[in-house]
Amino acid sequence: MTDDMNATELEKEKLSNELSCRGCGSVLKYKPGTKNLVCTYCGAENVIEESTEIIEELDYEKFITEKLEKEEKIDVVTVRCPACGASVTLDPNVTSDLCPYCAANIVVKSGTTSNLLKPKSLLPFVVDKAKAGGLFREWIKKLWFAPSDLKKAEVAGERLNGIYIPFWTYDARAQTGYTGQRGTYYFETVVYTAIENGRSVTKTRQVQRIRWTPVSGQVQNDFDDILVIASHSLPKKYTERLEPWSLSRLVPYNDKYLSGFRSESYQVDVPSGFNEAKEKMIPTIRSTITRDIGGDAQQIHTMNTSYSDITFKHILLPVWISSYRFKSKVYRFLINGQTGEVQGERPYSAIKIMLAVILGIAVIVGIILLVK
Repeated sequence: MTDDMNATELEKEKLSNELSCRGCGSVLKYKPGTKNLVCTYCGAENVIEESTEIIEELDYEKFITEKLEKEEKIDVVTVRCPACGASVTLDPNVTSDLCPYCAANIVVKSGTTSNLLKPKSLLPFVVDKAKAGGLFREWIKKLWFAPSDLKKAEVAGERLNGIYIPFWTYDARAQTGYTGQRGTYYFETVVYTAIENGRSVTKTRQVQRIRWTPVSGQVQNDFDDILVIASHSLPKKYTERLEPWSLSRLVPYNDKYLSGFRSESYQVDVPSGFNEAKEKMIPTIRSTITRDIGGDAQQIHTMNTSYSDITFKHILLPVWISSYRFKSKVYRFLINGQTGEVQGERPYSAIKIMLAVILGIAVIVGIILLVK
């Protein structure tokens, strides 16, 4: 056995010991909203020691050219869920499990082993399972035009899974050359003919016009922590609605915060993530160009952006996930494990919508009859 393998086994043994209760030997799990591990049997709590490690950004260009082989990696086994298509990361030696995204049964026949970049930091869970279940039920009750079956599906909250979802954050300086036009308003006096008291009269009025002038220039934008989800398992439009996250509260990666929770490995690589980050930067760049053009109106014809000082982080963010099956379709619900924000897919009741439309028409007809 090599020294590296010995070191790995020793580290696993050390972590295993740290996650066992000293009093009764039961498993310790992270208690959301605290810095403690709590025993699932006797309730004893162990404090997670604060790390003095600095959360550093990785150099993007060096990573692309050198692959940063010295950066710490982890081996993970992922299996694709046959029901919802999510990529599920399983614990070692686990051969079957329930999909945390749709609760379907997963049997490991052929998983994929990957050597991935280890997360550098994470946001610990603040919202615990009980509170998340309550937030889930409140959200369900507030849905308009939802099927009655969905209203009764509060038990779905009991199947909430706490998962650390992988994200990339990117910092960059964007230099953008542009061409466009600056519009300046002016007014013209327009003569027109109108009929007054049966007679044709000539009048004038002021009409706003716009004068366009060609412009070109260059602007600079500095971006910090542009967030990109590194998972394909969740609907992007809902994960983005979970924002904002208080990334200033990130802590150095520690396996203890994951005890009692699942974590997913990234499926979006670093370059692909940066391409998504650039798309997110475009609205800000366009806004800066618009201000730089000035005038009363602006048109942007071309934009040519170059990026420098690019850095990134691999982080894990806490999300509670539940699902509900309605007419053989899976609807997923997400809860921000830090703020409690709830987002999700939902079905609509065609009958309730139809009744609402009929009621609306009846009200309109009633008003018309009263007016007459």
